[in-house]
Amino acid sequence: MLQRILIALVVVCAPAVLAEDIGAQGRAVFEQYRDTVVTIELVVKQKFSMMGQPSEEDESKEEITGTVIGPDGLIVTALSSTDPSSMYRNMMPAGMGSDFKFEVEVSDVKILTADGGEVPATVILRDNDLDLAYIRPREALAEPMAHVSLEENGRAEILDRVVTLNRLGKVANRVHTASFEWIEAVVEKPRRFYVPGNDPTNTASGSPAFTMDGKFIGIFVMRTIMSSTGRDNIMPILLPASDIAEGAAQAPPMAPGDGAE
Repeated sequence: MLQRILIALVVVCAPAVLAEDIGAQGRAVFEQYRDTVVTIELVVKQKFSMMGQPSEEDESKEEITGTVIGPDGLIVTALSSTDPSSMYRNMMPAGMGSDFKFEVEVSDVKILTADGGEVPATVILRDNDLDLAYIRPREALAEPMAHVSLEENGRAEILDRVVTLNRLGKVANRVHTASFEWIEAVVEKPRRFYVPGNDPTNTASGSPAFTMDGKFIGIFVMRTIMSSTGRDNIMPILLPASDIAEGAAQAPPMAPGDGAE
């Protein structure tokens, strides 16, 4: 009788112990990498026209999430966050380009640091195919920035749980957040990427993802394709760090005493 009671207690308590263990792992990743996630403030001017009509313009200030990938402040984010026209260009059927024009000009880029500082920056490289944009401070920094490593990358498999980080907006005092995401599919061709679940979390484009033991997997971007049916042609994906590293290797270096163009 006593043995059955002990077994029942173990069965009841095991899920709670497991949940606490997972929570502790997630918090450890959060504490290790929270400072690698920054807010980027952009002034964005959008100009669009259709069917030969006069173009309309709109200018706004946006805040997006970026992940620091170098001690010099090199940051990667989703291109679609800085330039939403890149998504429309990818999805637009052939022949529509002359009827619909959508142009975006990004200016006055700033990195908002956790201590309330602002670092002037510039977009130095764009990869329309992978939805990546690279941003660098205009001037050399006095101290290196906390950053993720592009050398010891993590790898996820289907049904793996991963930890994602983000930074909220001004309404929440721009605090950092941590979320758990599930990998629901792994696509291998034409190149490997991960499809996350669709449970609502604070994960955003530009947010980094890590394995439960703290290895950097990649960042979230938008994948877009042309589709004659208009369905299933856009979705959020987790792009591996190896693809990010390829772009970072092509990023122009900062000139001594000056910013990168």
